[in-house]
Amino acid sequence: QVQLVESGGGSVQAGGSLRLSCVASSAYGSACMGWFRQAPGKEREVVAAIDIVGRTSNADSVKGRFTISKDNAKNTLYLQMNSLQPEDTAMYYCAAVSWCPGPRLGPHEYYRWGQGTQVSVSS
Repeated sequence: QVQLVESGGGSVQAGGSLRLSCVASSAYGSACMGWFRQAPGKEREVVAAIDIVGRTSNADSVKGRFTISKDNAKNTLYLQMNSLQPEDTAMYYCAAVSWCPGPRLGPHEYYRWGQGTQVSVSS
């Protein structure tokens, strides 16, 4: 089964940028991927998702600030995060599923998850 490993989290000040990466151990099982986040005491929520042909969908809260992309040659998913705000503070997870008809936005639609990487934004 595909394994997912995230990296790139850290602490930044408001207005700063970070780029998260998620390396999949195999292209099989990771054709469709997404980024989710979960803050303490809150439910896990979608940040952005990408499907097998590269179509993307972003949560309204990050539109214009975050960009999801995927390098299929490297089996790596990225999340470029600009103009970070304190409300973006959360544990960020990547997720994968082997096939999808379009970008998947629900956590229940993914069957493989990474261990998460922490993003902290101070004001």
